[in-house]
Amino acid sequence: MASPSQRYFAVLALFAVSLKFCYCQNITVDDNGWGYAGVTWYGEAGGAGSTGYGSAVANPPFYAMISAGGPSLFNSGKGCGTCYQIVCYENRACSRRPIRVTITDECPGGPCASESAHFDLSGKAIGALARPGQADRLRAAGVLRVIYRRTPCRYRRTAIAFHIDAGSNPYYIAFAVEYENGDGDFASIEIQPAGGKYIPMQEMRSSVWNVNYGSPLRGPFNIRLTSGESRKTNVAQDVIPENWRPDQTYRSIVNF
Repeated sequence: MASPSQRYFAVLALFAVSLKFCYCQNITVDDNGWGYAGVTWYGEAGGAGSTGYGSAVANPPFYAMISAGGPSLFNSGKGCGTCYQIVCYENRACSRRPIRVTITDECPGGPCASESAHFDLSGKAIGALARPGQADRLRAAGVLRVIYRRTPCRYRRTAIAFHIDAGSNPYYIAFAVEYENGDGDFASIEIQPAGGKYIPMQEMRSSVWNVNYGSPLRGPFNIRLTSGESRKTNVAQDVIPENWRPDQTYRSIVNF
């Protein structure tokens, strides 16, 4: 029986052979979920870029391995937080080994919009696609052709966190949801104030969800999370305290 690594390289070889015949089609995907995409990069070489998650992307568990996504990947914000494997194989500087990145922002124009799928990687992430000592050569190569597939997010020993928006107040609460394992995106998020019922929240942008209520909401708050594809549900109990403050991050003890 072939090992997982042998099966992976067999898939890669198949794509390398079929690229010149299939790339002109609209995202060709094989039985293992692999499809074609373009790749560019932005920011500083070896850097984390700048994203909707702010400076958090430079630190664990992201380690700057992030990407802005073209319209099909960002999906009007719904794709923010999803994770992908990417394999670079066309350029001689490519390592041909998969990396994992998280979509944390949108790449709206240029090749990001003209290609059916496009990743605009951080400087560190594109360097990770290269063979040892070849990162600068790969960064200078222009638009790269890669294969990619969606993969579960895996933030080891990390619980889901909620970063409160700077403009939040008792009548209007907004937060970014960070570090969700598994699907990486959400079908719905609900907030439950102290002594109250769950209130549906609205997705705003880049994993930011908000509720605009007619009367002040009092904590502590429970947050009920329903993941995007699997529809699994998890509850972060009392995760936002009664004396919460804007522009603060509150960590739960749960994850998917």
